[in-house]
Amino acid sequence: MTVGIFTTLTRLTRRRLIFASMIVIAMIAIGGAGFRYFEQDSWLDSFYFAAQTVTTVGYGDLAPVTPAGRIFAILLMLTGVGTVLYALTLLAQTVIQSEMVEVFDRRRKIKEMEKLEGHYIVCGAGRVGRRIIRNLQNQKLPHVILETDEKRLAELEPFDSHLIIGDATLEENLINAGVMRAKGLASCLPDDAANVYVVLTARGLNPDLHIVARAVEEQAEPKLIRAGASRVVAPTIIGSQSMARALLKPAIADFMDSIVAESLDLVFEEITIAAGSMYSDKYLKDTNLMSELSLIVVAIRRKDGGLTFHPNGETLINGGDLLIVI
Repeated sequence: MTVGIFTTLTRLTRRRLIFASMIVIAMIAIGGAGFRYFEQDSWLDSFYFAAQTVTTVGYGDLAPVTPAGRIFAILLMLTGVGTVLYALTLLAQTVIQSEMVEVFDRRRKIKEMEKLEGHYIVCGAGRVGRRIIRNLQNQKLPHVILETDEKRLAELEPFDSHLIIGDATLEENLINAGVMRAKGLASCLPDDAANVYVVLTARGLNPDLHIVARAVEEQAEPKLIRAGASRVVAPTIIGSQSMARALLKPAIADFMDSIVAESLDLVFEEITIAAGSMYSDKYLKDTNLMSELSLIVVAIRRKDGGLTFHPNGETLINGGDLLIVI
């Protein structure tokens, strides 16, 4: 509703500015034509007379000399001055109203972000960041975008996105994005040093935050881990591995790409087994994961961090385990 009001006011502002400009131009045009008719001056001098009259500058160098021209000048003064004052009033009102709407919209966004909880923060809306944002939008997950370049933000679809124009390395901006209440943060800045700073600041503000950081250079990965990143992703390494797989094992590459693109009816998901769950302390063969839910358990990440690949029916599921399923 507020967005609709803001859009309506923006259109109204544009119309008022156009209208104010048009009536001033119209008065000068009418005045120029009148002086041309009564004074028989050139078009340039006629419009010069009209501009002087409408803007109340005066006649310091040229002035109407004929009685008809002077009478017309009086009428133009009375109407022209009123028209210019009206146009200036419209302009001032429009500027003040626009400022008020901008302040109101900024406060509204801050209040909305203050209510967010369990959301995601994306630092950087470049090539990597835009793909993360698109996935969050497709899944309709609440998120906040931190970006310094307004042009990049303008290219984004505004669907369910909270935008902050600012430096993600500043603690104040992370706090405004709700880092203490967030579920996860992705640092996708194009500079490794900036990503380290974001991770370090975010980890200090929220020790339980799940942080995924981008590594531009391969040697930056251990630094990001030490700074507090939960996961580090190097797009260049992943891209080269994907290309090698596509070259050497194209069938496997096609299958993996189909799962990632969700073009098949197969999706990887994570299922956390809570303590006291109906699946807790049961063998895999005694659950309905495969028989009724059509879930294929690919791996189990234990509570202590251990990972069991391709578990069989005799594998015991414990509370706190995380199942990776298709």
